[in-house]
Amino acid sequence: MINLKSRPLWWAVAATVLVVGAVSAWRTRPMPVEVVAVQPAPLVRSVVVTGRVASLSRVFLGSTLTARVREVSVREGARVRAGQVLVQLDDAELAATARQAASARARLSSQRRLAGPVAASQLAQSRANAAAAAAERERSEDLFRQGFIGQARLDEARRAASVAASVVDAAQAQAQANLQGPELDAALAREAEARAALDVARSRLAQMRITAPTDGVVLVRLAEPGQIVQPGTRLLELSLDGALQLVAQVDEKYLSQITPGQPASVLADAFPTQRFAAQVASVAPGVDAQRGSVEVKFALASPPAFLRSDLTLSIEVETARRAQALVLPVQALRAGDSVLVVEDGRTVARPLRIGIRTLQTLEVLQGLKAGEAVVLTAGVEPGQRVRAVAAAPRAGAGSAVNAEAMNSAVQSMGR
Repeated sequence: MINLKSRPLWWAVAATVLVVGAVSAWRTRPMPVEVVAVQPAPLVRSVVVTGRVASLSRVFLGSTLTARVREVSVREGARVRAGQVLVQLDDAELAATARQAASARARLSSQRRLAGPVAASQLAQSRANAAAAAAERERSEDLFRQGFIGQARLDEARRAASVAASVVDAAQAQAQANLQGPELDAALAREAEARAALDVARSRLAQMRITAPTDGVVLVRLAEPGQIVQPGTRLLELSLDGALQLVAQVDEKYLSQITPGQPASVLADAFPTQRFAAQVASVAPGVDAQRGSVEVKFALASPPAFLRSDLTLSIEVETARRAQALVLPVQALRAGDSVLVVEDGRTVARPLRIGIRTLQTLEVLQGLKAGEAVVLTAGVEPGQRVRAVAAAPRAGAGSAVNAEAMNSAVQSMGR
């Protein structure tokens, strides 16, 4: 029989026992933890970078002479054709020089061409004169023998014949010199000099017209009429027609993931609804030390019509793809590339061999099987009693977790 005087003490002992039991039960009960079921799913790893449109051929057109700009016939944005005159420099003085050189060449050429016929005509004339003088000498000798003329008349005839023969020799030498020899060489040299002077004048005259090397678009106009330009002065900047390419600076930490041939999806900031495809064409061999980046160029099979030089782009490069892979949220990964798996109500550490990684998910190559529950909750230790709770779907987590599979995996643990 309980003493009524001791009843308060009894109640105190009973309360203490209940509290201790409750605390002990609370401490030993399983800790609820969020888990995710490992399931096969498609996995794509990509790198998003900012790039720009670049033409394969961009050139500056400039002057090679000192001159005054007479006319600029194009504006920025204008399309030009190959050979079209874009800038005309003042060429009045050079045009006069070219005409003078052409006249000098024509005169020397005419002189060389006429020298031969003239010399031949003179030779024929001198030979005719010599023949007449010889005939006159013979006739004078006959008359002298017959006594009809005196010695003085005969001497004069003989002297005339001798002079005519000398003229023939001189004319023959002149004709031969016009066909070959030093005089011909001198004439040819003078004509060659005149031809070279004419070529130089024409070449300089052609340089006064700045033309388009091929079809393209005027990007920048740097000259205006009346401006005095020097050799090397830039007058226009052109983007030549041809294949376009995209250029991006990629952070060097992604260098191991980028290789030529990888596909890319591109959006222009100015046309955010018109996505188009590209492909990695080349990766620069060097790294920009100041920016810590690598230049990557992308080729376009079918560039959209709205592309313009230097247009800003957002480029997503697909660096790896798995049609089916065991996918796990990166959040579940612990130190040493390991995870905690729930087995028989307790956590067990499991080392992993990991394949490709994205910002949110990773590929499990070894260490887990499909359907196993992996702990997401931080602060849980191996060997701890836990109660698995299916993790709520996370936005952007991809297809790594299937809600129905997760609920099935949790129920199979026999909570």
